[in-house]
Amino acid sequence: MASNVAYLDAGELPGTLPVFPLPGALLLPRGQMPLNIFEPRYLAMIDAALRADRLIGMIQPDASQAAQIGLPSLYQVGCAGRITQFAETGDGRYLVQLTGICRFRLVEEIPADTLFRQVRADFRAFEADLEARRGEERVRRQAVIDALRRFSEANRLEIDWDNIHAAPNEALVNALSMMAPFGVAEKQALLEAPDLESRADMLVALTEMDLVRDAGDGGTRMQ
Repeated sequence: MASNVAYLDAGELPGTLPVFPLPGALLLPRGQMPLNIFEPRYLAMIDAALRADRLIGMIQPDASQAAQIGLPSLYQVGCAGRITQFAETGDGRYLVQLTGICRFRLVEEIPADTLFRQVRADFRAFEADLEARRGEERVRRQAVIDALRRFSEANRLEIDWDNIHAAPNEALVNALSMMAPFGVAEKQALLEAPDLESRADMLVALTEMDLVRDAGDGGTRMQ
């Protein structure tokens, strides 16, 4: 589902964001992420976002860095998503869908008296994210599809190829990046790719490495 709000430049995005640290969760511009919210701190975060601008920062914890005041350190780049679907379940949970808006760089974490974490965010380096389908013409689409075909055959996955062939390049690359069964570091690399072409090439390379490793020794996926 698309957002009802169109952000034209980085200046229209907030300087602070509540953040949801979630390892392995990758949100990209115009991507769709469903969330099942049940922890009190994140229920409070959703309530606060709904009262404000409906924006939440999805970001991964960075296990390679020392924890901060008892909390996991965070990667320096995340992606802001807007709540575009919201439902209560009747048993205390929220079912939410986020639509990716724009990546951000974490400037600093803000001391807050809320249950959830908040950061100062800088969107300027990623302002191009606000332009839908930017750079699609440079994506090596067939390489992406060929890599997906090899991966699906190796893992005996059923793929809706009609939808794959109908998807625009941006939707195809970003959706496959979000769904790919890679580890935290690989997901972060896909997030931080400078443009759609680079993300597509990285997705193909990571998929091919995964296939070679599985064929060679049956090892686990990258972490």
